[in-house]
Amino acid sequence: MNLPAVLSLLLVVSTVQAFQYTELTQFIDSHQEEYVETLRDWVAIESDSSNVMRRKDLHRMMDVVAQKLRLMGGTVELVDIGEQELPDGQTLLLLPKVVTAQFGTDVNKHTVCVYGHVDVQPAKLEDGWATDPYNLTDINGHLYGRGASDNKAPVLAWIHAVGAYQALNMELPVNVKFVIEGMEETGSNGLDAMILAQRDTFFSDVDYIIISDCGWLSRRPALTYGTRGNCYFFAEVEGPKQDLHSGVYGGTVIEPMTDLIGILDTLISPNGKILIPGIREAVAPLSDEEWKMYQDIQFDVEDYKNKIGVSQLMYSNKVDLLAHRWRYPTVTIHGIEGAFSDPGTKTVIPAKVTAKFSIRQVPDMDPAMVEKQVTDYLHSVFAKRKSPNKLKVTMVIGAKPWLADTQHPLYEAGKIAIKRVFDMDADLIREGGTIPIARTFQDVLGKSIIMMPIGGFDDGMHSQNEKMSRYNYIEGTKLFISYLNEVSQIQKISV
Repeated sequence: MNLPAVLSLLLVVSTVQAFQYTELTQFIDSHQEEYVETLRDWVAIESDSSNVMRRKDLHRMMDVVAQKLRLMGGTVELVDIGEQELPDGQTLLLLPKVVTAQFGTDVNKHTVCVYGHVDVQPAKLEDGWATDPYNLTDINGHLYGRGASDNKAPVLAWIHAVGAYQALNMELPVNVKFVIEGMEETGSNGLDAMILAQRDTFFSDVDYIIISDCGWLSRRPALTYGTRGNCYFFAEVEGPKQDLHSGVYGGTVIEPMTDLIGILDTLISPNGKILIPGIREAVAPLSDEEWKMYQDIQFDVEDYKNKIGVSQLMYSNKVDLLAHRWRYPTVTIHGIEGAFSDPGTKTVIPAKVTAKFSIRQVPDMDPAMVEKQVTDYLHSVFAKRKSPNKLKVTMVIGAKPWLADTQHPLYEAGKIAIKRVFDMDADLIREGGTIPIARTFQDVLGKSIIMMPIGGFDDGMHSQNEKMSRYNYIEGTKLFISYLNEVSQIQKISV
């Protein structure tokens, strides 16, 4: 194991002395409706971090989180993380403050820090939602609402876990700290600097970081040991000084949209091969051990295909699918700003259009290098078109990938907690999405990290009809209660 100077050894015992698991879980079961109503209140706050018009809602969301933790007796602070600069050069005063909280200060106990976020992706009923995305709706035990799974219910489950110990006058087995942010969905603006600034204060006594901002792969509970990073780009092509009538001017001007579509077509081949020089060459090779891990994971290719509603996938076997979902980069074109997209027809030549696309990052890629590779490549492709229009390429998010050691005692503790609560073994999985802060915690704090998801494989995070099942929400709270106890059993032995 790659451990620091102090080696942590997990002492596994058949029964955990003084752990009143039954009483705690009975308390959780008896307070289900209260927990659902709290989630309903949180989902009702439209805390969309990508929409500057919703910034007041985001500030209110952080205040609600802080007040919840204060009422539980935590030592709570709303940390100012500064201003946000927008791509057009404007500055938004006041990024949403980061909520920090602490429960317990016993120097003889481990201290864990739970990270979560309460901002959400955009959502509108007209996007294809079956219910109001900001009105939590219970349908057959599934709680539908934007942010229900990503990440409001998991954050609340951790809070409920601490609250259960308190309500039953039971001592927390470990000290618990919280770091809750409101800008995760747009790259965690300001959080890296905050963590660096508080490395020797708030984080100084933290032993372990716990993140529950991901989901299971199947119906089997999982522990996540890796995530992809993300480089998000804007590619802007500007031509005439204003939009033009396509009948009057079409055929006489070189259109920005044609240029933009032309260069986007050079990013990736029909079979998924990234065409930007240097990207694929930076990827760490798939080891035999990793290949074997993928073989053993519970994953049904046909179920996966049916769930997302497609007739054909890029790959037909489990290992290739999981590898390209988790540990290989991919290019995704998300949309084009400035193009006509409303219902009906409009015969216009847009004067300026901006493509939005991203490249998921994996070990051993570096976002700074990817930014240069993409920018240089697109400008070289654009130059070959000999267009009088102007191209501007900007990287607006540059999040690194993260990978953990699955042999660390944190993961052994997680396996025991999952076995206790769900009576089955955990899958060890990676996550195709991005949790930017994981790499920061690793690089800046040097702390061991575990990702412990409670979201379901079919929760639809970032999509229409996002949901969190009541079962996962409640049993996930029990998992967190059990996990805190298991972490308390990790012993430090000097070597």
